Amino acid sequence: MHIAKLPAVVAGVAALSLGSWGCATKKHVREAIAPVQKQVNDVQKETADNKTAIGDLDRQVSVADEKASDAGKKASEAAAAASRANDAATQAGQRADGARTMAEQTQASLRGLVDNLDNYKLVDTKKVYFRFGKSDLTTDEQTTLDDVVKNAGTTKNVVIEVEGYTDRVGAKNYNLTLSEKRADAVVRYLAEHQVPLRRIHKLGVGELQDEGRRANKENRRVDVRVFALDTSSTGALQSSAQAPSAQ
Repeated sequence: MHIAKLPAVVAGVAALSLGSWGCATKKHVREAIAPVQKQVNDVQKETADNKTAIGDLDRQVSVADEKASDAGKKASEAAAAASRANDAATQAGQRADGARTMAEQTQASLRGLVDNLDNYKLVDTKKVYFRFGKSDLTTDEQTTLDDVVKNAGTTKNVVIEVEGYTDRVGAKNYNLTLSEKRADAVVRYLAEHQVPLRRIHKLGVGELQDEGRRANKENRRVDVRVFALDTSSTGALQSSAQAPSAQ
């Protein structure tokens, strides 16, 4: 039954009751109308409950749509992150390949250098002197090292040996440390003047053995020896290696 028609029904029932009994009392009318009014109330309550249920359903649908939208957004973000991770992995692989190639080239170069060590010859020797108990270079000694730098820059395949010494005054451990500091000072000066560290071999020897415990200036020094590859020897070796064996 439609709610809009209920008032008419109630009115009709009321008219019918009045027509039947004429002088019906108000109580009788109320009793006749009560069942219809209850039905109206029930319908109105059911309608209100339906509206509430529909509202709840709308809210649930809205929440579900929002969650679906968030899930789609997160999926897109995850896909983008996976793509970035894949790109980073590819770049890391490329860098690793480059590093491996460089390492192989360096190893090949070092093997060639080691194979030719016996073919190096001494081309220059310098002595760098230090003050008593000191490891810093004086201006005169820097000038001496400038000659080494000049020769190293004009000669190919150079290897430089740096050996530090002290006199015999003082404890052996102290002198060993001091000799290393003196050798370090020479190496640092050469490196600062564009001599590659890979071509420098350093050693702190400590006390230079001589007779007596003397504070000898000659012993407070660093020996710098410059070796260059003897191309005539290497050429002869290469020629013999390439020559066919006798049958």
